[in-house]
Amino acid sequence: MSNRLGRVATVEDHDSSPSTSLLVQSSKGATYLILLQVGSRALTFIVNQILLRFLSPELLGVSTQLELYSISVLFFARESLRVTLQRQEDTLPVDDTKGNQDRSQPKSQGNLAQEVVNLSYLAIALGVPLAALFAALYIRNADSLVLGTPSIRSSLYLYCLATVLELFSEPCFAVMQQQMLYGVRASAETIATFTRCLLTCGTVVWASNANIAAGALPFAVGQMGYAVVLNFVYLSRLDIKNARKPYSLLIKPITPSSPALIYGRFSVPRLNLAFTIYAQSIFKHLLTTGDSFLIAAFTSLESQGAYTLAANYGGLVARMVFQPIEEISRSLFGRLLHQPASSADNARVRVETVGKQRVDQAATYLRSLLRFYLLICTIAVAIGPPFSPLLLRIVAGSRWSNSEAPSVLAAYCYYIPLLAVNGILEAFVSAVATPEELRVQSAWMLAFSTAFVGTGFLSLNVWDQGARGLVVANAVNMLCRIAWSWQFVQGYLRGRGADLNFAAILPSVGTLMYASVTAWYLMRVELVFGAPLWQLGQGVAAAGSCGLITLVMERAFLLQCYQMLRPARDARNSKPKAQ
Repeated sequence: MSNRLGRVATVEDHDSSPSTSLLVQSSKGATYLILLQVGSRALTFIVNQILLRFLSPELLGVSTQLELYSISVLFFARESLRVTLQRQEDTLPVDDTKGNQDRSQPKSQGNLAQEVVNLSYLAIALGVPLAALFAALYIRNADSLVLGTPSIRSSLYLYCLATVLELFSEPCFAVMQQQMLYGVRASAETIATFTRCLLTCGTVVWASNANIAAGALPFAVGQMGYAVVLNFVYLSRLDIKNARKPYSLLIKPITPSSPALIYGRFSVPRLNLAFTIYAQSIFKHLLTTGDSFLIAAFTSLESQGAYTLAANYGGLVARMVFQPIEEISRSLFGRLLHQPASSADNARVRVETVGKQRVDQAATYLRSLLRFYLLICTIAVAIGPPFSPLLLRIVAGSRWSNSEAPSVLAAYCYYIPLLAVNGILEAFVSAVATPEELRVQSAWMLAFSTAFVGTGFLSLNVWDQGARGLVVANAVNMLCRIAWSWQFVQGYLRGRGADLNFAAILPSVGTLMYASVTAWYLMRVELVFGAPLWQLGQGVAAAGSCGLITLVMERAFLLQCYQMLRPARDARNSKPKAQ
């Protein structure tokens, strides 16, 4: 392997390593989830194009509010538990009163699965009252136009029921995550998404032909179909995968008994971690919506619309590619760097509980992923801003291309790399940090929010940058979060004999130079709608050459990544056949 990335192990060294199997499964899982995101968004786009012919903008607005209601309930009910359950704990303290000499013992696969199943029911316990509370708040605070929508209450109640029913799939989801059955998850969510689209479109067309004012009810019917099919596929596929499963999908006691279990069922360390992550997730959610408050307070409606459009298009890459990789990586880091429950809250003790090989493996994976991210982002930053006006004119029309939206989208291209790097670094932090360290992170994020507000105020109100100023404020906040996460990751790795090595994650000098030349050239070419075909061809050729040159210059690194993620197949293919 290249010295620049640091040698952890050769392909042959990893063939029999369990951590290599984790890498292979994680790469497959990331592929499944990315395809799931792309497919679901393509289906959603097609459905929206069909629905535009039958529904008014007001009804689409109401359906968006109902979808936000469902997303909010699911987020606050299950997000922190999902992050917590991605951590792997192979040992559990045993009851010393029974004469055990060892203070901890390995957990069986059945106990591991039963533990995550038991804890996943907390999402249901939280979700039921949250669904009722949010529904009541929605009805109480909705304006008269929304309340006058046909079947609005029936639609809301059906959304409420569908959301709770979706939460009942959490025990199956938790087991699949614990056993890394990403293919099952992808197939279940794909079938459920297709069902939702089919039911929504079918109900809308039926109501239109029958002259029935269905309001937002078709969207509620589609959401209910999604929840029913999701549960059905999860249960049927999980039953096939684990025909003789040593666990139950109901809450059951975990044996042997342990002082680290409440009522013999719920892990105390995991509960403490879940409460900490839950508080942090609420804080992050408030920070995420902070840009909406800033832009509403200090900019015009035109700037608000331009920022929303740019954020939606610019965020597509983050939602479709970076988010699934972050989720898989958080699970991988949690498995590679797990420590016994008895040492989870003690930073000094846990240094000795994680194997050196696994730390090196995690460090190599993180370095490789960060460098891969930067390669993609280098190309995006070089060709994204010059092509933004043209692309926006094609997908959104001339009305938007004549606004400040193109410049905002161009600025967003520079913000995407920060989103990518911060996401993977925070995935590492959330996978290994103790509850105390997570509370420290939350305190620093509060401090960083002041930098966000201050920069936003100056950019929007003093320097009059419009929506671009909000992108700058978000970038400042993201840089602060990256700096904190970077020093945390470096401290964690160096305390265990590894290192992140900033130089190792940067693209080669040749790649950076060629990308810079490409960006300079594209800025000089007028890439606008209606430009001569030869001129647009020059831009496309320059962009394509940037990608091609990057592949050539980084071929050794890309080949190394392939060998790291697919060693088992390569090893099998290289073995001599029996004579």
